[in-house]
Amino acid sequence: MRTRDPLAGPVPVRDRLLDAGYLADDEIADALLLAEGLGKPLLIEGPAGVGKTELAKATATITGSRLLRLQCYEGIDEAKALYEWNYKKQLLRIQAGGEQSWDETEANIFTQDFLLERPLLAAIRATDSVVLLVDEVDRVEVETEALMLEVLSDFQVSIPELGTLSARQPPLVFLTSNATRELSDALRRRCLYLHLDYPSPEREREIIRLRVPGLDPALAGQAARIIHALRSLELDKPPSISESVDWARSLVLLGVTSLDAPVIGRTLTVLLKNNRDIERARTELQLPGSAAAGIRPAGNPPEKETSRPEKETSR
Repeated sequence: MRTRDPLAGPVPVRDRLLDAGYLADDEIADALLLAEGLGKPLLIEGPAGVGKTELAKATATITGSRLLRLQCYEGIDEAKALYEWNYKKQLLRIQAGGEQSWDETEANIFTQDFLLERPLLAAIRATDSVVLLVDEVDRVEVETEALMLEVLSDFQVSIPELGTLSARQPPLVFLTSNATRELSDALRRRCLYLHLDYPSPEREREIIRLRVPGLDPALAGQAARIIHALRSLELDKPPSISESVDWARSLVLLGVTSLDAPVIGRTLTVLLKNNRDIERARTELQLPGSAAAGIRPAGNPPEKETSRPEKETSR
């Protein structure tokens, strides 16, 4: 259990997150309070672009904590996630050691002065309030996932040359996953779980209004419904919340007051970043440029049909 609770206070967590630009519901607020109170990592799973990373950032903002982020990727190892030794500095120390014995040299070079902290170790050794974000944990191999278990279990790191380093002040830990692979039961057991999905049109409208205050409320509702329609299509990459916010900002910049097919067609590339998805959306929504819309390319007026003289029939 933690001896402090930076999420506690007279203002509800939902309102504090709202002030930080994050629209949360009761489930999200409760998950944050429980993760803080129980001292457990919060595993947030869901499609890409639904606000998993933004929740960790907003939590760091409202708690006044420093955000440490470990961006996971295939092939990440202990040296990039935990720590590594500063070999160049060690070599210089050996050269400057003169006639020292190896035992003396070893004792001098394997100290914390030569240790390069990576996000996991930095969070363990931090003396200030820290939020640790392990982003897209589902991208790492099983071996690297096992490496994190010690950190997540007891908030400690074992370094052969230095021993075990325990957290002076346990960080608040967020792990995000796009569910590209199944995480181990051992990792899940050590975490509280929160699933985030794409919002409903009503909730998306409120998110857009929060992030783009200059947008007309009626236009925000139109935009939210169109985004919901796009996500219902079989797209390779449905538009994320951040892309819907970018689209709303684009509408403000373009001075759009109402959404129609030509406007949606012109700005579709703000929402979709895949040509196959764009063509599918144009066809399904019958937007300009699609075969279903029956619209010819701009600048090429239709050819006038000329009447052909009828052939004279022989008498």
